[in-house]
Amino acid sequence: MYPKLSISLRSGALMALFLALALAGCSGAPATQPAAQQLAGQPTQSSAAQQLAAQPTQSSLAPQAATTSAAAAAKIIEWDYQIDEPQYTEWQKIIDAYAAETAITIDRQAIPRDKLITKALLAAQQRQMPNILRIDNPNLQEVAATGALAPLTDYGVDLKGLYPNLLDAGSYEGKVYGIAPGINGMAIFYNKDMFDAAGVKVPTNWPELMDAAAKLTKDGVYGMTFSAPATEEGSWQFEPWFWGAGGDLKKLDSPEGVKALQFWADLVSKGYASKSVVQWSQGDVNDQFMAGKAAMQQNGVWNLPALEKSGIHYGVFPIPKPDGGAAPGPMGGEVLTIPVSADSAAMQAAGKVVNCLLSDKKMLEWATLQAYIPARMSVAEEAAKNGPNLQAFVDAAAAERSRPGPPANLGPNYTKISQPLWNAIQAALTGPNSPQDALTAAQQQAENALK
Repeated sequence: MYPKLSISLRSGALMALFLALALAGCSGAPATQPAAQQLAGQPTQSSAAQQLAAQPTQSSLAPQAATTSAAAAAKIIEWDYQIDEPQYTEWQKIIDAYAAETAITIDRQAIPRDKLITKALLAAQQRQMPNILRIDNPNLQEVAATGALAPLTDYGVDLKGLYPNLLDAGSYEGKVYGIAPGINGMAIFYNKDMFDAAGVKVPTNWPELMDAAAKLTKDGVYGMTFSAPATEEGSWQFEPWFWGAGGDLKKLDSPEGVKALQFWADLVSKGYASKSVVQWSQGDVNDQFMAGKAAMQQNGVWNLPALEKSGIHYGVFPIPKPDGGAAPGPMGGEVLTIPVSADSAAMQAAGKVVNCLLSDKKMLEWATLQAYIPARMSVAEEAAKNGPNLQAFVDAAAAERSRPGPPANLGPNYTKISQPLWNAIQAALTGPNSPQDALTAAQQQAENALK
């Protein structure tokens, strides 16, 4: 997935490409074929990528009633969970720039991540959804299953050229309800100076990584660090190891799953990773790495700008499978959705905003600000050409997995599996339970939740 190379983000070149695209501006108003104003039933999941040919795109939708209703909605409400900096300010810049170009005011409400999905599900039940909902992609199907979201193609959103795994992540019952302007993935970043001083080569499998972590752990420096809190962030970070070992989310306590959790537990119990990983966010992990307190860190592409500014002589290598090769990772990215509303003018305005935010221009702007990968493959390749060291993550993007999707195909039930999984990680890393016992308990919790 990720080639072995050092990363040096060419933010200036990326911005130059963005400015070139910006001259074109956002596309016009969306086609006004509204979503059904009644709630859907509880259909089962199917692959959006396989059914795209049957879905209308922006060019095929009939532009019936033009933009009158969209213009009538002078103000709409948007919810997202990016309350931390710099993400809060960066997303606000994009929203403010669009509002300045149109007569639509966007009332943005940033809500803590652990509260947003609960609030959204309650709002869906009470028919009090915002006009635009931006959520983490694994939560999309859970919200769509309530019938509270409109298919994006009803509002002219162009699905052509997007990463197929992104379409799957944003789909329910074969219809696309959410698309992210940018996606992201993970790798292992390493301190080249520490590796050279210890005579350590870049690991290609689990035994080599464990040996490297042992040799690099000294003088107050941990050989390895990662993020394992009791949130989706913990499951997200663990899934490459779980999948790399051959684990299936339908069977958390399989021998393969136990093997993966044992590897993490060994890193902590042997002192090669801090016991504080169960409390650290990914931001905390990057801070540890930049402060020289860890020789390796598992983290995401969004850290490239901060790492570049830090002056650390660093490189990146793929998260390995036990016996070598790159492990498949989960696809990250926050999807834009249009909730169903009795206010057709507000829905048309939301459709216009979403179309703009998913334009090539805005995709590249968000990718530049956030160090994400543009969701449209052609734009991602162009970004990689102007920031050549971004190519490793662009190459990996197509192989990343939708967490609710294959091979487990959990659909709206993903969160019922993810929470027991992060509970098991906590139990195994803090000591009360062995990885086997922790995952056996997690499997039982998951089965009970699915009844």
